[in-house]
Amino acid sequence: MPTLEKSPVGFDEDSPSHRFIAELLAKADIQLNGERPWDLQLKAPGVIDSALARGNLGLGESYMKGEWDAERLDELFFRLMRAQIAQRIKPTQLIYHSLRSRLLNRQTAKRAWEVGEKHYDLGNDFYAAMLDQRMTYTCGYWKNARTLDEAQEAKLDLICRKLQLKPGMRVLDIGCGWGSFMAYAAEHYGVECVGLTISKEQAEFGQRLLKKGLPVEFRLQDYRNECEQFDRIASIGMFEHVGHKNYREYMSVVNRCLKDEGLFLLHTIGKNLSNTVTDPWIDKYIFPNGELPTLGQIAEAAETLFVIEDVHNFGADYDRTLMAWHQNFETHWPTFKTQYGERFYRMWRYYLLICAGAFRAREIHLWQLVMSKQGVLGGYFRIS
Repeated sequence: MPTLEKSPVGFDEDSPSHRFIAELLAKADIQLNGERPWDLQLKAPGVIDSALARGNLGLGESYMKGEWDAERLDELFFRLMRAQIAQRIKPTQLIYHSLRSRLLNRQTAKRAWEVGEKHYDLGNDFYAAMLDQRMTYTCGYWKNARTLDEAQEAKLDLICRKLQLKPGMRVLDIGCGWGSFMAYAAEHYGVECVGLTISKEQAEFGQRLLKKGLPVEFRLQDYRNECEQFDRIASIGMFEHVGHKNYREYMSVVNRCLKDEGLFLLHTIGKNLSNTVTDPWIDKYIFPNGELPTLGQIAEAAETLFVIEDVHNFGADYDRTLMAWHQNFETHWPTFKTQYGERFYRMWRYYLLICAGAFRAREIHLWQLVMSKQGVLGGYFRIS
């Protein structure tokens, strides 16, 4: 964790915007240029006006430039979100972003590849340093876990048990990442797996699993092009890239590819309010064209196609997962410093820690839903 120098004083202190923000932050127990780890330290003029005009896009870009800092970004954003400070600010320059998010289909088949190229293709070595030994880039399950590796294996096993996997089944993994779920399911439950990804780096990494003799197949393709049928389907951390205009089509594809007696597990981050749009900073710098669903949107998209058998929220575990990733990122940063540079460091640190704060504040969640096509006779019983 970087050591922060004492902030210079005098930036914007007499302006109405400075006084407004200082009073607003006080409601979240945050001070400008205060002494505590979560206090916001101003390093340059204009930060406050940029945040008021452009919301988190302005605040995040100012942070990337080094114009402000906080020792505990995660705690700063936890306090901001828990006190619902953002709802009291209406950024004047984000109207276009809001309209674009609501009206346009930003997750078309053509656009779907953008997030793979911009985010997931950063480099396998970089992600291997940050993630667990299986390279699982989704929330761990910390119920009985002490380490990141244990939490990720517990999550993978939880999914396998919820899907009631049995030897010989064929399983489709929509958005398979680096293949951690497929490898675990094949090794421990004797199933064959097909994974879909839009990342060339992930598909190339998958060749290592083939060399181990595991019955897994990586397909570099959009989910909309899959037509085979499978005994079970899992989608772990991919639905966030689908977009509300495509939720129904997504569920239709899953329904088409799932056998009548099969089970489908959807693992996704979700939000509380359907009338909110994607954070503009996250959209621009981390996950282009991403969008978090609400439970209502998922349920509506599944109507007539699936019976929702079970809903499990363990979003608080994502806070702990992100903090573990951040610790690994900080530990290994010297290896990547020359390759990526200071601006990337500040961008990635901001991403990991503001997300940890959001999950801590229960602003966003992690849901696992189990669905069947016609309802499980006798009922489906939760395994945890």
